[in-house]
Parts: sequence; C-alpha cells; structure tokens
Amino acid sequence: MNKTIGVLAHVDAGKTTFSEQLLYHTNSIKQRGRVDHQDAFLDSHKIERQRGITVFADQGMFTYNDSTYYLIDTPGHIDFSPEMERAIQVMDYAIVIISAVEGIEGHSETVWELLRKHQVPTFFFINKTDRVGADVKRVIEEIKLNLSNDVCELSTPLLNEDLNEELVEFVAERNEDLLDFYMENGYEKERWFKAMQKMVKENQLFPCSSGLALQDKGIASFLENLEQLTVTDYENESSFGGRVYKIRHDDNGMRITFIKAIKGTLKVRDEISYGSPGDPNTEKVTQIRIYSGRKYKTVDSVEAGQLFAVVGLTNATVGDGLGVVHEKSIYEMIPTLKSKVMFEQGINSKEALMYFRTLEAEDPALNVLWEENLQEIHLHVMGAIQLEILEQLVMERFGLKVSFAEPEIMYKETIQSTVNGYGHFEPLGHYAEVHLRIQPIEQNRGIIFENQCHADDLSVGNQNLIQHHLFEQEHHGLLTGSPLTDVKVTLLTGRAHNKHTAGGDFREATYRALRQGLEKAENFLLEPVYQYKIKVDLDHMGRVLADIQTAYGSFNPPKTIADKAIITGTVPVATFMNYPGKLAAFTHGKGLVSLIFAGYERCHNQREIIEKIAYNKNADPKYTSSSIFCSKGQAYNVPWHEAEGEMHGL
Repeated sequence: MNKTIGVLAHVDAGKTTFSEQLLYHTNSIKQRGRVDHQDAFLDSHKIERQRGITVFADQGMFTYNDSTYYLIDTPGHIDFSPEMERAIQVMDYAIVIISAVEGIEGHSETVWELLRKHQVPTFFFINKTDRVGADVKRVIEEIKLNLSNDVCELSTPLLNEDLNEELVEFVAERNEDLLDFYMENGYEKERWFKAMQKMVKENQLFPCSSGLALQDKGIASFLENLEQLTVTDYENESSFGGRVYKIRHDDNGMRITFIKAIKGTLKVRDEISYGSPGDPNTEKVTQIRIYSGRKYKTVDSVEAGQLFAVVGLTNATVGDGLGVVHEKSIYEMIPTLKSKVMFEQGINSKEALMYFRTLEAEDPALNVLWEENLQEIHLHVMGAIQLEILEQLVMERFGLKVSFAEPEIMYKETIQSTVNGYGHFEPLGHYAEVHLRIQPIEQNRGIIFENQCHADDLSVGNQNLIQHHLFEQEHHGLLTGSPLTDVKVTLLTGRAHNKHTAGGDFREATYRALRQGLEKAENFLLEPVYQYKIKVDLDHMGRVLADIQTAYGSFNPPKTIADKAIITGTVPVATFMNYPGKLAAFTHGKGLVSLIFAGYERCHNQREIIEKIAYNKNADPKYTSSSIFCSKGQAYNVPWHEAEGEMHGL
C-alpha cells in the first residue's frame, strides 16, 4: 500500500528531527542526523544546514510492514509556506508537530487551515516533552480550543491492548452507528479499530501522541498507530493520471519534474499529456526516478500512490494535472510583497533574468516580471527571510551576486462601473478592430471572459486570438499601473481585413480597447488583506482592538474563553505585516497571532499610494488608450475620447 505522509509544524518544533527518526526506525537511513549538527538527511541543502531551517520540501522513503511510505518534510517558516502548500496537495495524511512548551503558535493555525481546506487527514505529535515548561495536557487542550475538538490521545499502540473507557466513549460519541452498537452490546475491539480508521480518513478524528523526537521516545508507538490507522485505495488499472507538485534542476541544469501518481501506471517512454484539454501538450518520459533525500534510483515504471520524478517534461508547471487528471491546483499562500533585483553594473540583465526564470519554474509564486522599459527584474515574495535565502541561492547556483530592494506591497486595480471599450489599429498595411464590454465583478475573481461576437463579424480564429491576448499577461490599471482584476470582459464584436490583418494587430487593438474602456470607467485601488486570528489575555484585548482600528482593520465580536480573548477579522497587509513582533513584545510572548492572505479589498489610503507611485498613464510604453486609423494611405492617431466616433464596427 502506497502512502504519502507530510510532516508540518511551526518553525523549531522539531519537525525534521521527527522525520529523521521515522526513517531511522525503518532502516531507511543508517544514522540519525540532527539539525543543530548540520547533518540532517532531509535538510540536505547547504543553505538549510547553515541556517538550521527547512526551506525546500524534500522527501524520504521507507517501508513498514506492508506499506511503502513517501515522507515529505515541509518548511516551517511562513516565508516558505507556498512550498508547504504545494506539498500538502499531494499528501494522503499529514503529521503536525507541536512543541510541548510553546504549544499552538501562529503558523500552527495557518498549517491547520490549509490542511482543512484540502481535507488532508491529520495526526498530531506533541514533541519536546522533556523540556522545562512542557505540558502535554495543556497542549491537547489548546488543540481542542484552537484547532479541533475531535482530537484523541493515543498513548500506546492500538492493537496491543483494549482501548480505555474514555477513548471508547470518545469515538462512539462521534459515530452514530458505533454509539448505537455500544449502547446495546458494549465495546468490541475490532469494530472500534475499523471505525477509527474510517473516521481518521474522513477527517472526523485526529489522533494525538506525544514524545521526544530527539531522544527517540514515543516514535515507535506513533509509527505503529500511523500504520494501523492509515489506508489508501489507489486504482492501478485505469489510464495514468497524476499531478506535478515540484520542479527542480540538477547540477547540469536538467529539469526534473516531481509527480504524484493518482491513477494508473506510467512506464519509461510513455507519453504524458498536460495543459488544457482543448490544447494539450504531449511529451515522452525518458527516465523515472524514485528519490529519497538527494539520492535516487531509476525504475522502469511507477503506479498510483507513488511519488516520483521524471526527465523529459520541459513545459509542465507546478500544479498541472497530467493524463486523465485535468484540473490544475489552486494555491492560497500568495505573496503580497514585490521586490526589485539589484545587481552590479556590467552584469547581463537578460542572463540574470534567465536564472530567475529557472527559479520561477521551481517556485511559481515568485512570479518573475521583466520591466522592459526600465530593464529591471521584479519578483513576488513572502518576506525578508525569503529574500535572504534567494540572495544566497542565486550566488550558490549561478555565481551571480545580487541584492534586493526593500519589499513593497503589491496593489491591484479594478473599476466600479460598466463601460464599453473600443480599439482600432490601422497603420499602413495593418488592420484590426475590437469592441469590449468591461464590467466589475465580485472581489477576488480575477479577470473572466465571455464571447458574444458573431462569426459573421469576426472569424472564430480571431475571436480566440482576442481572448488569448486578454490573458497572456497582467494588464496595467490607470491609477498606479498595478494589475487589473475583478472584471468581466465581454467580446462584443470586431473587424479584420482579408489582406491587411497581420500577426500582432489584434494584440494592439485589444489592448487599446481595454485601455479606452478604463479611461471611461471609475477606477479604484485594491490592497492585499490578512484574515487574522489573535488570542491574548483579557487584559490585552482593549490594546489589540485599538491596534486593529489604528491599522484600518475590522473585527468580529470578540469571543472569550476562560481568561483569554479570541479576536478575528481582516486588516490591510501594509499596516499589519509587522504586528506579530509588536504583539509578542507587549504580551511577553504569550499572545498568539495567525495571519492568512485573504485576497484584496478597497485600499484604505488610495490617494497617498497613487501620489507615492506617481504612475503616468500617458507614458506607459506597453499601453495607450488612443487608436490608429488610416485615410488616403496616411495613418493618424485618434485620442481615446474621440475614438468611438470613428470605429468602423459601430
């Protein structure tokens, strides 16, 4: 039975040490490494060993009884949470490590929310039980209070002895059929075990154990229960289907695509299709690798449930469905900051861009942007620690010394009213005209497209071309040049010329139509916001509420449990990104804050940001709202407010 398990935690909870113990116990590694000794098997990268944190989601492999486990050790720092989320989507089960001293921490809640979103069955392991201040009972109560009340404590291997009465009743209370049986017949070991197995898989029960990973206490018992309570049922008889969850490049620059097989089998020399069903890419697999740490072995075939890597796919991206799996993964851990890459004079900027494109393939959240007019590289990041790692990574892999500008908030723009936009492009020898309707839609939907153009007016091929140009890149808004979002663009009609319409003409006409429509609309600025959850002593509640109001945030009615207050709501990233440190200071480390990106809302200080960015809409080299017409062999420019009157299709 193939099982993919992921180990997750707040940074420094002992996640990598725990993973090392699982590998050691199953004879997958000969000796246990330690993060502080810089010899951990799964923190194999030089940067990880130097810093003592996990940056990359690396995997190990072990067998136990009749199961083959693929173990993913994920980053625990919030700056690398996109890497963690990509790994979560291929997990069959997750193990969350919590320190017996610190208990539930801010990132613990972020991890939990992601696991719930993707419905990954979860086990808990309370670690570091030997340290001063450790309190397992307190941590279990924290889990019940902050995460789930369906957590059950397992202190010994399930099959070794009967369950205690407390656990028997705990499980029965959460299973109606089991409760009825219990009331009539009492406890039956095998029935309870089967019920627990099913309830764990269906996210109705979350087993919890405790121990000391560094000293190998509680690991064997945990592993036994993990084996007994986890089951998978993959299909090997169907056509192959899988998902890309990671991309890496080896020392020679060869692209390695990591895949989770979801259905069927795959063999070397098989062809894999991916991309949109209407226009798929198909490439041949030239090698299949099974990785454990940095080492791998080549195999001839793989089956459903396995994690593996292939050579031969050149264009598949992280999140792509493969074969019979068509849908692409959607990720929530999205950077809200952007930074400019800075390098010394004399460095070829296009060569540097190529290096960053390689990193972007491995981490799509970087969203590398090339500003042609400024000859600058910009990228999206989660925070300052990520930039420090990137600086070191670029030097180590490419020998390029770079630094980064101070990260800035990423804004977006949208409109408040429905408008029609018209674009015409007719310099001598060219011809294209596009009519669009642009209307606002609900927040955080991006750009959606509808086609109402008749084939009598414009060929289907040209209609598809217009749609392609609308989605080929982000489009600049008028206020700050930030990306346009949350609009529905409808193609109303268009015009082409049998002789003069050439490649690129519809790009020009489409961009001009979009821009001309924006000129007529009421535009406004959007800023990224956090969904926060703050837990503090009641004495600090007033201070926190005042801070939220000062930060232009909103809050729901606070909840009080015993002597604690729990406050939730949304708040701008710009005003709250440094608040965790401030909260820790005035609560002496006792305050708990969880921040999760929650999309974009109307900017609280629009005028200030517009003045600061000082974007000149009339000097954007990529966009113009005017149209070009031709008369008597001579092209002439028509400004946006006059262009509608000259359109040929009206």
